[in-house]
Amino acid sequence: MRLSSAPVRCMASDMSIQVAVVYSPRARQVQEIVLRLASNSTVSDALQASGLLELFPSIDPQITVVGVWGRKSGLQQTLRDNDRVEVYRALAVDPKAARRERFNQQGARSAGLFSKKRVGAKAGY
Repeated sequence: MRLSSAPVRCMASDMSIQVAVVYSPRARQVQEIVLRLASNSTVSDALQASGLLELFPSIDPQITVVGVWGRKSGLQQTLRDNDRVEVYRALAVDPKAARRERFNQQGARSAGLFSKKRVGAKAGY
């Protein structure tokens, strides 16, 4: 009988996970905090441990929408190793209204997919 020489995993590494908590209070400004938490930690635990709630009092965990890797989640969702918790802020401008306004300012000729066509080309090419 031959014994395996595979390395034994340390139990301490199984008891904790690494998680990143990300928040952008305004455009082009991102706060990312990397944490080491217990393996059964939730999104709420990560928010508390990150310190973002103290740094940004405008974040209300009961109202603010949070997600894990771009998918909306609840505060009681259990986290896994290398998860990315994202704290979403409210939109300042409706994206549809902003696009409509840009289109009105640019005009129909200079906006859109076929705005730069070759001279003498058929419509749509």
